[in-house]
Parts: sequence; C-alpha cells; structure tokens
Amino acid sequence: MNNLFLPISKKDMQEREWDYYDFLFISGDAYVDHPSFGTALLARLLEANGYRVCICPQPDRNNPSALTSFGRPRLGVLISGGVIDSMVNHYTASKKKRSNDVYSPGGRAGLRPDRCVIVYSNMARNAFGDIPVIIGGTEASLRRFAHYDYWQDSVRRSILVDSGADMLLFGMGERTLLTVAEKLADGIPINRITNLAGSCYISDKVPKNSIVLPSFEKVKDDKEAYARAAAMQYFEQDSIRGKTLVQQHGEKYLVQLPQAKPLSQKEMDKVYSLNYMRAWHPIYDKDGGIPALEEVKFSITSSRGCFGSCSFCALTFHQGRVVQSRSHASILAEAQKLIWDKDFKGYIHDVGGPTANFRAPACQKQLKSGTCRDRQCLYPSVCPNAEVNHKDYSELLRKLRALPKVKKVFIRSGIRYDYLIADKDDTFFRELCEHHVSGQLKVAPEHISDNVLRYMGKPGVKQYEKFCKKFYDINKEIGKEQYLVPYLMSSHPGSTLRDAIDLAEYLRKNNIRPEQVQDFYPTPGTLSTAMFYTGIDPRTMKKVYVPRDPHEKAMQRALLQSSRKENYKLVQEALIKAGRADLIGFGPHCLIKPERRTQNGSTDFKRKRAFNQNQGGFKKADRRAKGKRN
Repeated sequence: MNNLFLPISKKDMQEREWDYYDFLFISGDAYVDHPSFGTALLARLLEANGYRVCICPQPDRNNPSALTSFGRPRLGVLISGGVIDSMVNHYTASKKKRSNDVYSPGGRAGLRPDRCVIVYSNMARNAFGDIPVIIGGTEASLRRFAHYDYWQDSVRRSILVDSGADMLLFGMGERTLLTVAEKLADGIPINRITNLAGSCYISDKVPKNSIVLPSFEKVKDDKEAYARAAAMQYFEQDSIRGKTLVQQHGEKYLVQLPQAKPLSQKEMDKVYSLNYMRAWHPIYDKDGGIPALEEVKFSITSSRGCFGSCSFCALTFHQGRVVQSRSHASILAEAQKLIWDKDFKGYIHDVGGPTANFRAPACQKQLKSGTCRDRQCLYPSVCPNAEVNHKDYSELLRKLRALPKVKKVFIRSGIRYDYLIADKDDTFFRELCEHHVSGQLKVAPEHISDNVLRYMGKPGVKQYEKFCKKFYDINKEIGKEQYLVPYLMSSHPGSTLRDAIDLAEYLRKNNIRPEQVQDFYPTPGTLSTAMFYTGIDPRTMKKVYVPRDPHEKAMQRALLQSSRKENYKLVQEALIKAGRADLIGFGPHCLIKPERRTQNGSTDFKRKRAFNQNQGGFKKADRRAKGKRN
C-alpha cells in the first residue's frame, strides 16, 4: 500500500524504481494524502503533470540525513510550514505553549520547530548547497513583506529574506508552481524567473511600473510608515488591477508581482480529482494517526476565496476576494468516494469553503475589472451591485442529500448571515434549517458594538438580530427546536472596556452564555494585526484604541462570560473602572451581585431582599446575617 502514497524515503523511491526525482517537498505537517492539506494537493498536481515528487514531513532539524538520504532532487526543494503558521500552531493568544498539534502524529506537539519555514530552508541549503529553494503555504504567504511578529513584539524582515530561499509563492499556488516547474525543467535559472504572478523574489533594483512601499528599515521604527505599507499591500491585492509592489531590505529589494488569477472551475475540478489516498500515511498508524484528518475526512471543499473581508482574517491576503467554485459533478464524484469509505456512517460533515454560502464572485465586475479598491462587498452593508443568490448552492445540497447512503449533509463552514438575509428568496434559509443544522448553527457576529464592528469590517448588530429573528421564526414554522451559537471575540483593536461591557449586557439581555470566546490573536497578514501594532487603522490612517495590557484583555474576556464565578473579580474591577457600578446589584439589568465579606472571610451574596427594599443600605441585611451566624 505504501507505494500508492508519494515516496517519503529512499526505500519508497527504490520500490518505484526511481533513479532520480524532481522535487523534494518539505512540510511542517505530517503527510496526509488529502486535498485539504496543501502539501498533498500540490505534490499530486506536480505528479499529474509528469514530475517526480518526494515528501519529507517534519524533518528533524538535528539530523542532516533527514534530507540527504533522498539524494539531490533534479529541479529543486519546495517548503511549506503546513496548514497554519508554525507560531500560531505552537502558541495561544496569551503566548502560552500549546500542549498538542493536530497536524502531527497522535496530536503530539514539538515535532516541528518555531518558524519552521526558515529552519527548513537553512536545512535545504546545508544539504544541497546551490539548489532552487521555493517557499510557500500559509506561513510564507502571510509573512512575505516586513511584518509585525506578535511573539517577538517587533517587526521582522520578509520571510524570503530571512529564509535565504530563492522564490516565494503566495496565495493558492497551483498555476504558479506548475509554471516554475516547467521553466526549471527547461533549464531556466531560478534567478531569471521574475515574471510570474503570485510570486516574490529578491532583486538588486526596482522594476519599472511598480509601487514602492516604505522600506523594512523604515517600518520597523515608524508605525505610521508601517500602517501606510499595510494599506498599500491590502489595496493592491488583486489579480487584475493589482500592481507590482517593492519593499527595500538593506541593499536588496523584495519584489511581489500581482496576485495569480483564480483557477477556473475546470482547473479547480481537476485539482480535486487527483489520485489522493484520502488518508494519513501508514507510518502514523502506530501513533493513532493524524487528528486533523478526522475534521475533514468526510467534508468537501466546494469553494475558495472570500469577499467577506473581515479585518482580522488573512483570507483576503492569501486566497483573495474572488470566489472560485467546483462544479456539481466534481463535488458529487468526491461524495461518492466518501460513501464508499469503510468508515462512512452516512454523514457528510461539511460542504463549503472559507464561507459556505459563497459559491460565485460577488459580482461579474470582479472577473472583468477586479475587486473594488476602496469599497467592500458586504461592509458597511451588502453592496447594491452584489449578486445575492443561493440557488446554485441549494441545488448542490439537494443532489448530495439524494445520494444513496447519505443520511445527512451538514454545513459547518461559516455562514455569512448578512449575505443570507439579503437574499429575497428564503428557499435556502428554510432548507438550511430543515436539512443542514444539527440542533445548533454556529455563526460569527464577533461583537455587537458598532464601534468595534467598524474596525472588524463586520455588519452592525441590527443585521445579526434580523438574522436571529428569521432563524427562530423559520424553525418555529417547521417545528424544530434549534439554536444559534455565536462566535465572539474580545480585545479586538477599537474595543474599549465600555464596548466589552455593552457586549456583556447584550449577552445577559438575550440570555446568551458563550462556552468559548476568542481573545484577539495578532497573526501575520491581517489589517487588525497592523492596527494592533501601530494603533492606526491603515484604511483611514486614523488612530484606533488598542487594548494591549494583559490585565485589561483579561477583563474584556471575563466580561463575555460574566456569570462564571472565577470571573467575578475581573468583571467587578472592569465595571468599577468603567464607571458602570450600576451593573453590580440584584436588579434584572445587573451583570453581577454585590459582594460582602463575612467574619470568616467568605463572600456573602444573600442580601437581595434588603437591597430591593432599601437600595444601597445593607445594615438590616448585615444584622440578619450576623444573627444567623450567631
């Protein structure tokens, strides 16, 4: 069975009777041969186009033979940090070390180094010397310019400079990678491949007709310059109207060519129809496999790209705003593969992408002229030119539901609710509630303060309330008891204590007790991270309040779960500090009850009746409590 997977060792190469191979693909993730894992997708695509690829998953940085045992590749070394940035993989938003890694055998942490793209690039140089080294994937893509690094709390150089690699491919790299492979196979030196959309390289000079960003040396010391650079990167992120961007690093220049054009539907279908084993490599069986596969094994990717453009999300900077989708035939063919899997129980866990209910570009103009530079598709409201339509998605889901042996098709990807309620046809909304929700539907309002939502690039709370009403009305009509589970974020740039209190009041009023909340995490490549570092909104160049103090962040987070006993002290402190002590009491509007210390040092809250009868006067209640103790 091993020879059906791509080779991961010299032994595998010998079994295939290979006397050479073209590319060594180094990955920060374990080898899972499934299209949800970028390494497998790109490696299979190269294989389908006639190239021999060996995969080296999670090599030991202290073992030189980890790479050299394969022998020297004919064309080059490809490096990806994995599905997510290695630093995000290793550390929480509070910079604490994570105890597990779902992309590693048995979920074991510590099998890849911090900043693994840089480490692996150095390993490749040491192993093979002067050989083309090409980096890509999430970690490289989002760190392609000088960027703020949350874990060092400083600005780092482009990862292309720090890694010493020859080329960086950003975004979804299928088309660009195939072109690079073709040119290398034709004998063109990699330093002469300087015209490929979706790539970055280092140059001695500034190309003509390019936009020059503030240099690394400038942005690392000047936050206003950093914000300007972030805005220029953001506004030029488009395959049609985007310009070449240049950023000086010392005596050299980082050159980013425009974003690669999205794949056509035919190209998308081909990528997802390749010869995937749809399993982890058997070498991981002894460890219990790779946990990350369980989440996607019975899920189907139907689309890419997102025109939601949330400020805290890196999708705009990585996949882009133009949505691409697979054909129904392609998706149904993949569903048939799931059905015949021995572990399939009748449930397709998800059919979606970055946003499940986006199946086409926001408008046809995007395909002709590119995305709007200074205008968003959904913020502050759905653009009048947006083509809001769920008919294709509804039809696709009906076909999947009708397949033999399929009991249920769930939608677990994010649903953009403002886009959903903008659709005058309720058919999809009703079918969503009837067929694709299992008791709870997760949605992401993130906040309710218009002040915070403005910086997030999210719709106002009225849109969310309109969606909630419609959701519950539909469920009542169809006789189902189903609930919404909101994703919420604390301490986003722009969020003050008062904003956090407003959210806490909203949750209390609507009887919402979130089990989990996410503290804002400044990851590379987002507008929100630029705001966090600079205190400036790059889109307007106006100052924005940023909650950086760990204690204030703890208070904002605690307010979102104010009913929890362990959060009492933080919530009390926050309310007093914000001048909202009126929310401490027994009234229906209050977040917490007042506390009083008894003689034995415990806290006594049993003074509700006295408070109601004589607000602010607790002497009578104190005497009663004392009498009971005596």
